[in-house]
Amino acid sequence: MNAVREEIKYKDFETNRFKSMTAEQKLNLSLQLYYSAKELKRSWLKMQHIDWTDQQIESKLREIFLYART
Repeated sequence: MNAVREEIKYKDFETNRFKSMTAEQKLNLSLQLYYSAKELKRSWLKMQHIDWTDQQIESKLREIFLYART
């Protein structure tokens, strides 16, 4: 039961934290998330396709993010 209470406390903290952010702060946070995801995907592509040039990697990365869905 304590785990459930802790989870509720955490969710409340998280909700209040985002409510107290300015629009600029929220935008900066979302941009950080976007660029982090892009960098992770770039690294993954390099590991999967070690024979690809940087141009091929960047082209595929652009394609992936252009057609990305959630």
